[in-house]
Amino acid sequence: MRKLLGDKRFYHMVLAVAVPIMLQNGITNFVGLLDNIMVGRIGTEQMSGIAIVNQLLMVFNISIFGAISGAGIFGAQFFGCKDHEGVRNAFRFKLYTCLFLILAGGLLFWLFGEKLILLYLHGDGNAEALDATLQYGKQYLAVMLLGLAAIGIEQAYSSTLRECGETVLPMKAGVVAVFVNLIFNYLLIFGKFGFPKLGVVGAAIATVLSRYVQAAIVIVWTHRHGERMAFIRGAYRSLRVPGKLVAHILQKGMPLMCNEILWSAGMAVLMQCYSLRGLDTVAALNISSTISNLFNVVFLSLGNAVAIIVGQLLGAGKMEEAKDTDAKLIAFSVLCCMAVGTVLFLASPLFPRLYNTSAAVKALAVSFIRISALCMPLAGFIHASYFTLRSGGKTVVTFLFDSMFLWLASIPLAYVLSRFTVLPIVPLYLCCQLVDLVKCLIGFLLVKKGVWIQNIVSE
Repeated sequence: MRKLLGDKRFYHMVLAVAVPIMLQNGITNFVGLLDNIMVGRIGTEQMSGIAIVNQLLMVFNISIFGAISGAGIFGAQFFGCKDHEGVRNAFRFKLYTCLFLILAGGLLFWLFGEKLILLYLHGDGNAEALDATLQYGKQYLAVMLLGLAAIGIEQAYSSTLRECGETVLPMKAGVVAVFVNLIFNYLLIFGKFGFPKLGVVGAAIATVLSRYVQAAIVIVWTHRHGERMAFIRGAYRSLRVPGKLVAHILQKGMPLMCNEILWSAGMAVLMQCYSLRGLDTVAALNISSTISNLFNVVFLSLGNAVAIIVGQLLGAGKMEEAKDTDAKLIAFSVLCCMAVGTVLFLASPLFPRLYNTSAAVKALAVSFIRISALCMPLAGFIHASYFTLRSGGKTVVTFLFDSMFLWLASIPLAYVLSRFTVLPIVPLYLCCQLVDLVKCLIGFLLVKKGVWIQNIVSE
């Protein structure tokens, strides 16, 4: 137990990194919850249309995250050994990657958006409701495409700031952005104080506006604090990234990028499998995921802390300290998830009551929330294990551990159960979640073996 528990100084250090990220994500998800409730007050079709589009946009968002994560591994380790030029080059690589994905993602959604939304529209013959959901989804997506550029550029800046130890500024920018989103949601969805009543289009406009506010804050602050953020000085003086570094980032980062794209796409496929049980399932899963995401910020933020803290220790050549610290971080993540999962389980009946939807949707949402709460410690362990492997540059291993497991285990199970059985959605959903027990065992063996303990920037 002494190996798994740290002292007061250890937890102070961990929380100093994790809490700003946790607060930013927590406030973002809380306002997302309020946003979701506002739309849910309009009707089930509007809520379902937005939920489907957000599921598709999640693929883009996580693809951005995965694409810059490879360079982020190098950025954290470069910062750990005080190589500011290395951090600067990793930042430039991120910018190039984000610009490419912004163009590719925008083109994909513009050309095939309607067909992608239709994949999720199944029901019991209520053609009118399905068509309304499709129209609302198309309206929402058309506006949201305008915000892709802000998401990509902001992520390139914010991730580099965090790798350099600056976690507070991205948090502050996120806080400002979510309140901008909340205020304009209220004004534009319901048409308050003389603003037009735009419904789902108003929700999309508010979200896009908040994305640009967040990006502007992060970019302006970074360039005004070049003495602290040394990587930004001269970052645009030359746009060249050394070929050797590009090769190393691609070698380490390509599996990571493919992993995130396949993982997010896999989650969209899972959602599509669940949607075969009807439109009520889509609406209930939207409520459940919105609520669960508010509580999931705990293990998500601690996973980021693992990547930053362990990555810096590995870059500094402190291998034994990195191993010891990682064990304590994983244990801390699981314990936190047990506590938060208990709270979520007990509070599960309260949240669906906030939505203007049917009793059947509310009952399904409660069941999904309870399953998510019970599985939260598993998610905490898996997430911390994933970032442990990633911090040492073991990106091929993380690819096999994360997305390949999803595509070879979870998705085939969901596909078979949803299409070839009459199993109700709640036990079907539970079965698909409990597959992660196997993933926990794999993660434990990989972390314990120490395959991730290496310095990838020593040259």
